[in-house]
This record gives sequence, C-alpha cells and structure tokens, in this order.
Amino acid sequence: MCKFRRNIQYTQMINSNHVLEALLHTAADVDALEPDSVLEDGWIKEAVSRSGMKFRWARLSESRERENRDIQRRPPADPARLVPRPPVVTIMGHVDHGKTTLLDSLRKSQVAASEAGGITQHIGAFLVQLPSGERITFLDTPGHAAFSSMRARGANATDIVVLVVAADDGVMAQSVESIRHARTAGVPIIVAVNKCDKPAAAPERVKQELLAHDVVCEQFGGDVQAVHVSALKGENLLALAEATVALAELLELKADPSGPVEATVIESRTDKGKGPVTTAIVQQGTLRKGCVLVAGKTWAKVRFLFDEHGRAVKEAGPGAAVQVVGWKELPSAGEQILEAETEHRAREAVEWRSFQEEQEKLQEEQRAVEAKQQQHQEAYRREREPLAHLSWRQRKAALYRANRQKAAVRPSERQESRQLALPLIIKGDVDGSVETILNILDSYDAHEQCQLELVHFGIGDVSENDVSLAETFSGSIYGFNVSASKALQQLASRKNVPLRLHTVIYKLIDELKAELSAKLPPAVTENIVGEASVLAMFEVTAGKKKVPVAGCRVQKGQLDRRLKFRLTRGRETVWEGSLSALRHHKDDVQAVKVGMECGLSVDAAVDFRVGDVIVCYEELEAPQATAWDPGF
Repeated sequence: MCKFRRNIQYTQMINSNHVLEALLHTAADVDALEPDSVLEDGWIKEAVSRSGMKFRWARLSESRERENRDIQRRPPADPARLVPRPPVVTIMGHVDHGKTTLLDSLRKSQVAASEAGGITQHIGAFLVQLPSGERITFLDTPGHAAFSSMRARGANATDIVVLVVAADDGVMAQSVESIRHARTAGVPIIVAVNKCDKPAAAPERVKQELLAHDVVCEQFGGDVQAVHVSALKGENLLALAEATVALAELLELKADPSGPVEATVIESRTDKGKGPVTTAIVQQGTLRKGCVLVAGKTWAKVRFLFDEHGRAVKEAGPGAAVQVVGWKELPSAGEQILEAETEHRAREAVEWRSFQEEQEKLQEEQRAVEAKQQQHQEAYRREREPLAHLSWRQRKAALYRANRQKAAVRPSERQESRQLALPLIIKGDVDGSVETILNILDSYDAHEQCQLELVHFGIGDVSENDVSLAETFSGSIYGFNVSASKALQQLASRKNVPLRLHTVIYKLIDELKAELSAKLPPAVTENIVGEASVLAMFEVTAGKKKVPVAGCRVQKGQLDRRLKFRLTRGRETVWEGSLSALRHHKDDVQAVKVGMECGLSVDAAVDFRVGDVIVCYEELEAPQATAWDPGF
C-alpha cells in the first residue's frame, strides 16, 4: 500500500500498483518507489490528476467536546423532610394461580373477568386503601411464560413482592422465575398460598417446595411470612394485608414529597383521544399538572393525571401509581422519569441523550469498519508476500494472471436466493406487549428452515400504512390487543395481506408457528411397496430395437407399474426411474403380487444381473412443522 500524506491532511490508503501506474510516464523514479514510500506534494497532485480525480488540500478540524446537558438525579434528600409513603407491592407468580383474583378481592373490582382468557397481559397498577387506613400500591404482573420482561420490570419498581402460589398446584416455572427476579432486585418476599379452599389444597407441601429455592418460611425458622388465603372467597385477605403493612413498617419506607419528581415508567400505550399515555410509579417529589418530565429520549409537559379508575387527579405523591398524559413521544417501559426546570431544559436533555446514542452507534460502526479494514489488509499482505521479490511490473503481470483465472471460475453473482422468509409487522396496544412479543421473536432459532424478518413494530391500532408495508414486503401483520376497522380489513383482504389479531399471547404465537410451518415445503418420505429379485436376463425385439428385460420373482409386497422403482446391487443403487413395461407371462399388467414371476423393462439402458434387487416404492408428502420452540 502507498500513502498519500501531508501534515495538514488525513492519510488515505490507495493501492500502490495504481499509484505506480499513474506515475509511469512521468519524471518520477518509479522503480525506486516502495509500497511504504512517502510521495512529495507535487507527485501526489500528479497521481490524483492522472487518475481522473480532483484534489484539494483540507485542514483537519478539531471537534470540540460537547457539554453534557443531561438531567441528573436529585441528591439524597434531607432526612428531616422525609415522610412515610405507601409501599409498592408487586403480585407475582405462575399463570392462573390467582394473582388478579387476589387483587380483585382486595379492591372489590372485576379485573380478572375483563382480561382475555382470564390471563393478565399487562402490568396493572392500583392504589388500595385498607379498612385500617393504610394505603398500598399494588402491581399485578402477568404470570404467563411470555411476559418475563414485564415481571422483571415489576420487581425492579417495587418494595415488596407477594408471591402467589396455588395450594393445589405447588411451585411452578414462573413461581421460580418470580423468586429469581425478586432476589436480583433485592426485594423481600411474602408468600400468599392461594386456593386453600380447594379439596386438593396442600399448603404445607407448597412451603416445603419453596425450601428448595431458598425461600424459608417463618415456621421453618426463616424470615419469610406465609399467609394461607382464598382469593375467590375472600378468606384471610386482611391477614395478608396486615403482613404487608408490617413488613413495610420494618422497611421504613420514606420519601421527600418536595423537590424535583423522580418516577419509573411501568407501562406505556397510545390512546386515541389522549395520545401517548404512561403508567408511572412516583418515587420522589409530587407530580402535578404542568410538570415538565424527561424519560429516555422524549419529554412531556403534563396535561392530565388520571388514577387507576380513569378519574382526573391534581397530584400524585411518592408511592402512588398514576397515568400521565402529555408526552411528545411514547417512552419505553422501565425508563426513569426525571423532572426538568423548563421545557427548554427538557429539550436539551433529550437532544444530549440522542446525541450520546448516535455517538455510541458511530463508535460501534467505526469498530466494525476498522475490523473489516484490518481483515482486508491482512488478506492483501498475505496475497503479496510471495511477490515481494518481484519488480512492480512483474507483480502487476502476476496479479493480472491470477485475477483472470479467478474471474473465470467465479460463480454468477446474480444467482437468486431460494431462502424462505416470513416478513412480519407487529402491533401492540402497549409498549410492554410489543416488548414481550419481540423478546419471544428473539428466541427464534429455525433460520435454516425459514427466515423470520421483522419489518416494523409499533404501538396502536393497525393502520393503512401497516397494510401497505406488509404488501410491499409480502409479509403478515400480527396485532395484540389492537383493532382494525372493517374498511382496513377489506383493504388487507384485497391486497392479500394476512391480518391476524389476537387478545391472548399464546394463541398469537401458535398462529405464527402455524404460518411458519405452512411456508415450509412438505417432507417427502419413501414407502416400500414391494421387492423382487432378478432371476434371469433376456432381450426382446421392439421394432428394430432390442430391449433388455429382467425376469423377476416378487419376494415382498407387490410391484405396481405406476409407482417408482430402484435397482440395487449389494449396497449400491444402480438405477432409479419408472418401468416402460411390466408383463406376467405374455400379458401387460399393472401390478404383480408376491410369489408371482414377471418380466420388466425400464426407461433407460440398464445392465441387469442375476441377484439384483428391484424395489418398488412410493413417495409420500407430509407437512413440515417449524423446529422453533418458544418455550410455552
């Protein structure tokens, strides 16, 4: 490689042979130049001009370091200003163990009936006031295996985890996962042994099973409270609430209701009338209408605050769950919310965060480019090492011969890929639902069968743009808890765009697996119908041609002329194809059964030998199923 270099300009790597060829008919001493030679400014201009390019000298500009304009968390509050706050309690556990019914009984509403299939598919946040006057903010997380990320987010935003385990079912997969999330977040656990009213209930067995996962209840000498309840009948719920309040008092949960607001986004969605809406848990400060907030790479000036019943509220203090309206864009669930002094300051913070993300992407791309350049330079060096002793003219000739030979054997670059693919467009009602589906798609591992291509994902109802995008990529639209107007469904039907809307997560994944399986070609299997051994060979005259005929006896099954045949000799396959004639005695027949003798001729020139085996088989097609197993 030869370097064009000047103190005020960057270094650019150019093929040395190209430079030497450009300077061939000049006064430059070409034979004296080496690949690491440094050219003078005049010869650089000459080489560039003779290469058909223009040049200009440029000075290196020093980029100034950008000032960090992000918003930082507030310093620890003065202990004198701290006041007790309601504990944030997350209800976790296995699917269908009664988590939502437990909350339903606590707050006397019918949430479970409204969830599709009786399965919680979002994080619900509710403020419950007990008869004694204490207030508790409850989070209900989904128990289905698909919603692991939601459970993790719930554990990270909580003070106490209530682990619901069905007394008749015991500790299950998502129970263990919930324990792991609580331990990772460093959150204490209270065990609610539910469904104790059932005949098959065995609460003591549940507590013994928990020992295997280092959850030691008080009766076994541990510090974990275990309360036997029946959420359906409302039995012993007061004892569970008292246990929660007692643990919260031990934790001494306090916060500063004054100063800048700090909160966590629990869920986010797009509402038709309100726009981007988030459910947030306030951790510090008091959230009021007009507050300017920053979360991730978006900001908001709070227009409205709503409680879990949809009623407008003026403010929300620490420990409260509230819906926030006024976001410019939808923040991701799990983002931290910080209050800014002004809208200008919020915009600065968002711009800084976007700039930081862009710089990180550029650095990542730069590392990839440098690795590729290093790889190319290593290949270039290895290719030219054997030619180092030659002059540049001899090297040029040798490389020309080598490249000409490569070009002759290079396969066509226009060969079309036959790889099967399923482009997808995912729409969900809230950010957590879309996140869950994307996490499931990340587990897809059957790319050798069919490529799964995510074209677009977003929050909100299916739109005309989604249908047009699916038509462009020949893809399918999957929607979770979203709707599509009748006109849009008709448009999708006219454009042959599959539109699949679901309200239960596992049904959506089942239909996706079915569509992936439908893309696969059928699996072909062989069914042996019959076998015959060759006893003799002879020739018959057909017109002016002599046709070889094999005299055979059917040893197994039957030979059917309409099917396919294979001639084997030992372990070697000599021929495969169809029969041109099958005769029994002198009659043409369609089939010959076991024990019968026959003569047969084939559609190719085959050298039959005594002892050869002729196999009659049929090819059966069976639908393939995708090898992808999402785990539920």
